[in-house]
Amino acid sequence: MPEGAPGAAGRRRAGPSLRAKLALSYAGFLFLATLALGGLMLVVLAYVPDDNLVVAGTGGFVPNRSDLLRVALPLVAVGFVFLAVTGVLGGWVLAGRVLRPVGSIVEAARAAAGGSLGHRIDLDGPDDELRRLADDFDRMLARLEESFAEQQRFTANASHELRTPHAVMKTMLQVALADPPCPGSVPVLSRLEEMNDRSTRTLEALLLLSRADRSVMAQERIDLVDVVRGALGRAADALAGVDLELQLPSPGVAVVVGDRELVDRLTDNLLGNAVTHNHPAGGTVWVRVDPDGGGAARLTVASTGEALDASTVRTLTEPFVRAGGRSGSAGRAAGSGLGLSIVSSVARAHGGEVRLHARPEGGLEVVVDLPATGSVP
Repeated sequence: MPEGAPGAAGRRRAGPSLRAKLALSYAGFLFLATLALGGLMLVVLAYVPDDNLVVAGTGGFVPNRSDLLRVALPLVAVGFVFLAVTGVLGGWVLAGRVLRPVGSIVEAARAAAGGSLGHRIDLDGPDDELRRLADDFDRMLARLEESFAEQQRFTANASHELRTPHAVMKTMLQVALADPPCPGSVPVLSRLEEMNDRSTRTLEALLLLSRADRSVMAQERIDLVDVVRGALGRAADALAGVDLELQLPSPGVAVVVGDRELVDRLTDNLLGNAVTHNHPAGGTVWVRVDPDGGGAARLTVASTGEALDASTVRTLTEPFVRAGGRSGSAGRAAGSGLGLSIVSSVARAHGGEVRLHARPEGGLEVVVDLPATGSVP
């Protein structure tokens, strides 16, 4: 199942809203009460004689049971219809007022599900059950926001602290390689330098992941086609032995709003992931950009590779997770396992979405939807 696909909740049959149910309940109870009152009236009329009645002594007319029923039944029928309509309309208005706080809670829950933990309900009104529920929900959001912020600060601080010793070690290794103590130490020093570079790239990726999880710093209009062309230029050497198929529209058609540096890194990671895990070496990479009719600019990157199962694909956006069944191209490192995590975090920070699909022929397809603004003026 692709990421973001609906689960059991998405397969539930549609039903009336809670407001409609409450309105119908109010109207039903009102109608039953009126029906009971009408029944009581009929019971009372049962004791009225149905004979021709006159007032003793004067001979005046007195209505009997049939006369009363002939007058009362049309009025009762009209009253039933009036009360049914009034009950539904009144119940709808009253249910809306009662459920208004629930709408605020639902909006806050949707914002939290979308990654925005800074939203608060701050419900006004008396100290009733809904007010206490909203306050508890706000406290939960505050604790979650504090926990995520602490985690992000730890990641950023740890990455910053480790950058300096890695830079020092790189300098020392370069000095040692320039004048090795013995010829046999060169392979070891080269291997150490390679591992140090890999650790440095992992730290840089962690810093970028922490930044993307916090927020989008810049807000500028970005031509996604221009971003992809820049990424293709930076990855020209890696793509040299790959069959590359491009589908790019005219410039200015697919435009997004956000942080250019983060969007560049998202595209670089998608291309790097497609090349690194391409199998066999020299396979095919497909890159497509188009404006989506749903109000988003879409970037699709796919590549050939090993067959992947759905359970593996669902975990590929988690940090430090690699598909065990996917083998990298010859001579290429397997990577830090943060590439698609950064893609997912950058897309989420921009209000977008990432979906991963295992290709039936083998390999992976990644679809990224980012908020669009139309053509550049």
